[in-house]
Amino acid sequence: MITLACQIALVAIGLSVVFNVYRIVAGPDVLDRILALDTMVINAIALIVVIAMLFEAPTYFEAALLFAMVGFLTTVSFCKYLLRGNVIE
Repeated sequence: MITLACQIALVAIGLSVVFNVYRIVAGPDVLDRILALDTMVINAIALIVVIAMLFEAPTYFEAALLFAMVGFLTTVSFCKYLLRGNVIE
């Protein structure tokens, strides 16, 4: 039963990645593209967690946590660069 749920979740996450790629390519503004990249990071984290549940491997959860921290810092850096023109003051 958990395998079926994980497969459905993988299909849903894959579909959302396709929509994010469309938003990155056709985004009317740079901010839309940054938000799409941030959403893509969230989808990658969800993908890692679902794969961890599917394979019953707890080390993937640590990888998802690290990926979340790096994704957050990347989004903050992009926004700060767009706002001020530099990242480090």
